[in-house]
Amino acid sequence: MSVLQQFGPLFAAMVVLAAASAFFSCSEAALFSLRADDRRALKNGGTTQQTAVWLLSQPNRLLMAILFWNLIINIVYFALASVVSLKLQEEERGTEAGLVAVVSLLAIILASEMVPKTVGVLIPRRASSLVSVPLAAAVRVFDPIAPVFSWTIRLLRRLFLPGFRVEPYLELADLEQAITVSTADEELAAQERSALHNIVQLSDLKAEELMRPRTQYQSFQPPVSLADLGGQLTRSGYLLVTEKNSDEIVSAIALKNLPTIPRHNLEHFAQPVVYVPWCSSVAAVFDQLQAHQREVAAIVNELGETIGIVTLEDLLQTVFEDQASRSARLLETVPISREDDNLWRVTGMTSLRRLGRTFQMKLPQSKSLTVAGIVQEELGRLPVVGDSVDWHLFHFVVVEADELGQLTVELQVVDKRRAGQ
Repeated sequence: MSVLQQFGPLFAAMVVLAAASAFFSCSEAALFSLRADDRRALKNGGTTQQTAVWLLSQPNRLLMAILFWNLIINIVYFALASVVSLKLQEEERGTEAGLVAVVSLLAIILASEMVPKTVGVLIPRRASSLVSVPLAAAVRVFDPIAPVFSWTIRLLRRLFLPGFRVEPYLELADLEQAITVSTADEELAAQERSALHNIVQLSDLKAEELMRPRTQYQSFQPPVSLADLGGQLTRSGYLLVTEKNSDEIVSAIALKNLPTIPRHNLEHFAQPVVYVPWCSSVAAVFDQLQAHQREVAAIVNELGETIGIVTLEDLLQTVFEDQASRSARLLETVPISREDDNLWRVTGMTSLRRLGRTFQMKLPQSKSLTVAGIVQEELGRLPVVGDSVDWHLFHFVVVEADELGQLTVELQVVDKRRAGQ
């Protein structure tokens, strides 16, 4: 009698166990290979896709369940393979016993580990959707005994690793050191450190400091056609669509996609914008854009009125350009330029943060965030050419102004010694 005929039921059980092991191996690889954008797409999908996101909401619980079931399945699998091998050895069929042991081992490695994990990594989103429902059932079955394993892990950690401490989050200095060590190119390292510093600074910058004010972008009421652009790209790089008979922006189209957008009724193809309050940090604006997969955020005041926009390109420029400024981005001019020994030309859009950094001084707290805001606050009205204002250690003289409040000032430092000049 052949080995297959003699141990057919055992081999059938081993095939089922190998398939179950492959299922858990594929599940582990697929779910833990999902990137942030994959999870967002699954979250907005069907029931099976949302189940996959729910499983990942408790990764420790999920991983413990997968490893438990995979371990149990593999133990039973090798127990059955051992039974077959031992019986063959008792019948003095050593060659066949060795062959069964080798084939069983190769089968579990290839069919239940390598191949399914490769599939899970290559198509994580699709694989996660397929395995989510049965995997969720397996996790729920494991839940009653999960505390036993958690307690065991904690006990073993206290016995063998009593001094173990969770590693703290990396500090900025640690990241800068990692950049320095990772490359011998000093110029490249300097650029990476600059980008890192700008990323960290996003949490300190306010949306109001980065936004394009309403005077610096064009918007269009529906219906919108390409002819409305007059053959020119907009300053912001986006076609901004407002509500009908209103100036409130509701959607946008990236003009970099110009070859693929239609000629008429563009409002039907525009992507909705996200709304962010003026007092939010730039980091929060970026989080909102990422969470909703949008490219334009409308900045609103406390009355819900749109006062400006922030685009994804604005954020990227802020991160990757050394000394990026709103004046350079919107007005194509430097924010602060030296005219004489103690005379500077400053755009009204220049932030007080940049002003303090340029003159190496700590500025007093103010409701205003820009030079224009300070001048208007001190005057109590819109400035005109010739107006002068003294604030902190600065003397401002308005040299350019328009009816919308955009201005340029000449600045003198009252006490050069205290200003570090």
